[in-house]
Amino acid sequence: MDGKLRNMASIYIVKEDQMLLLYRQGGRVVNNTWIGSAGGHFEEYELNDAKKCVLRELQEELDITENQIENLQLRYITLRRSNGEIRQNYYFFANLKKDIDRNFFSNEGISKWFSLSELIYLEMPFTSKYVIEHYLKLGCKTDKVYGGIADGKKVIFIEMPEF
Repeated sequence: MDGKLRNMASIYIVKEDQMLLLYRQGGRVVNNTWIGSAGGHFEEYELNDAKKCVLRELQEELDITENQIENLQLRYITLRRSNGEIRQNYYFFANLKKDIDRNFFSNEGISKWFSLSELIYLEMPFTSKYVIEHYLKLGCKTDKVYGGIADGKKVIFIEMPEF
């Protein structure tokens, strides 16, 4: 392990009892699986601002701007070792404003709305699947931020209080 890092951010858009996901096609790291509504790698100028990264990705991939969503919050940060690097993922959640049309098209794959109860049955990247499971059980009921470490079998979450 030589300390190589891969920083990525994702956003999950919720409206009523549904979540918008993307079936990523043609991706460099994640391909042919369901992921957040939008997301990707940090640009160099974003390394200290995960929110800036996720808002750029949201605009690029779905043409959604910050004024079309509300309650944007960083909720999960996960760490995983894979292919000789440490992958840091920043997971944001937001609500689509009520007056915004729900039909979105992504240049990264297929965008589709799912009921929250369907999410656990979808094929997702390793840490994403555990983030969604935790979010549905606990995270959606709080505004806390959680850190998660992948151990190869699961992701272990702990609340990250500010102190």
